[in-house]
Amino acid sequence: MERLRNLGREVLLFLMGGMGYFCLELVWRGWSHWTMVLVGGLCFIGVGRINEVLDWDTPLVLQALIGAGVITAVEFVSGCVLNLWLGLHIWDYSTMPFNLLGQVCLLYAVLWYFLALPVIVVDDYLRWRLCGGAWPRYRIFHKKPA
Repeated sequence: MERLRNLGREVLLFLMGGMGYFCLELVWRGWSHWTMVLVGGLCFIGVGRINEVLDWDTPLVLQALIGAGVITAVEFVSGCVLNLWLGLHIWDYSTMPFNLLGQVCLLYAVLWYFLALPVIVVDDYLRWRLCGGAWPRYRIFHKKPA
């Protein structure tokens, strides 16, 4: 029964992150595609898992950097599947500098860093409220040695 409850919480977090991503795209681009709910959900769960793997003392700036990498990786893989393989043409960064197969580019990888910061905090807060996890606490930068 506990496993089912945990699965339900993960699905809820997935859908919340996916809908947040979908809405962000509506604001940023003026439109989105239903598959972005799935991509956003994967990104939200992936970024949210950072504190499940790393210690709470891991600096938030490092967590955000890892989060940006997670989002960029999910975007690249999903772009290869959705845009290149299935031909849905949801996005194309091929005109952007420093792009990889038109699916990711340096500019958006940097922007994902700034998206990862609030995503980490929101996910931690939701996990605390919904799952009874630890109260979120953050270190911004590395602690200086004494």
